[in-house]
Amino acid sequence: MLLDRIQSQLLVVDVQERLLPALHAPSPVVERCAILLQAAHRLGIPATISEQYRKGLGATDARILAVQGDAPLLEKMHFSCADDPAIAARIKNAARPHVVLCGVEAHVCVLQSALGFQATGLSVAVVADAVTSRKTESVALALSRLRHAGVLVVNTEMVVFEWLNIAGAPEFKDLSKLIK
Repeated sequence: MLLDRIQSQLLVVDVQERLLPALHAPSPVVERCAILLQAAHRLGIPATISEQYRKGLGATDARILAVQGDAPLLEKMHFSCADDPAIAARIKNAARPHVVLCGVEAHVCVLQSALGFQATGLSVAVVADAVTSRKTESVALALSRLRHAGVLVVNTEMVVFEWLNIAGAPEFKDLSKLIK
């Protein structure tokens, strides 16, 4: 299945300032999450940003906030975004059956959110180069488990170019610059 911009929505999971220093290679992941947010905004794809227990883990990273656009920032206590009533309602009400996930941690909140939304009948894609955890082994295990469960595992470039669909798209020049 290819990701279609008309059918897609983006969910950025818990990219928070106090959590990032404990993670493996967080900067490239944050940069890719920001690229996905910019692409979603430019292409009119709805986006949502979650925050896990802001009081403990701090605010969303400034690099994400700088490209937030009109994506709402929704705080949660559940690990799975699919179990949070406000986030689940936002995803359902978008009426777009493909949910693209990025963020942290791959083996906890991203994994549980992906499997939770998949269980509701949505098609889910997790962006492998836009997720991380404290340990690389946890990322690898999460991606393996997701693949085994039928979740698409993609990378940032796949998502952006599948959303674009054609080099002649008016957004092509702007978005291709983000990938280089």
